[in-house]
Amino acid sequence: MTTRILFPRLLVAGATFVFAISANAQSTEPAPRPAIATTTANTTVRSDAEAPVMTAPEEQRTRTITTVAPRPASIGPASMVPSIDSAKLFDQSLLMSMQSHVGASYHFNRTGPNTFDCSGFVWRTFQDIGLNFQRGPARSYWATMPAPRDGEQFKFGTLVFFNNLRHVGIVVDEKGFYHSARHGGVMYSPFNQYWLSRINGFRRVPFPSMGPVSAAEAQRTAKPATTAVTVEEK
Repeated sequence: MTTRILFPRLLVAGATFVFAISANAQSTEPAPRPAIATTTANTTVRSDAEAPVMTAPEEQRTRTITTVAPRPASIGPASMVPSIDSAKLFDQSLLMSMQSHVGASYHFNRTGPNTFDCSGFVWRTFQDIGLNFQRGPARSYWATMPAPRDGEQFKFGTLVFFNNLRHVGIVVDEKGFYHSARHGGVMYSPFNQYWLSRINGFRRVPFPSMGPVSAAEAQRTAKPATTAVTVEEK
């Protein structure tokens, strides 16, 4: 009698215990994740060689490259800066002027452009390069222009006088000079024995910065003509 009563009670208790365990297990199971709607696009699988190159948008790919100009090298004090040699420019211009008239014929009291006497050739040559002075005979140049420094008588551009100051030419160097000769016109002549024996002296055409020249200074290094010469301009 007792067994019949306990058995059903044990079954009920066991069923209750199992039910409780099941309920507890379900309460601890994580909540299911919400479903996410996805769309699958039709794609074609390509090899690495065929895969398109992915590039950033234009505004991201563009780079601004700033170049910095190098600083100029220091050239040192102003006294060390090379300057234009005005003397060389003068010599080059004067030589070109003289050579441009070579071959022109001689004619007394002419200053070019096709015929010259000796003083006219000198005047025109310096006029060509921008040095202006009073046109006159050879004697007037001798009287109004300064003598060169010692040792510079045969310096390029110096005026050389011959035949008792009746003839004048322009020195190139100790080897020769340009002039307008009575026989041959404008030419280059060497300082041979004929011309060296007839030299009276030298003068320099002054630059504008040199100022006026006194008569005493003009005569400072004059070489007097000691031999009477009857031949006029050659």
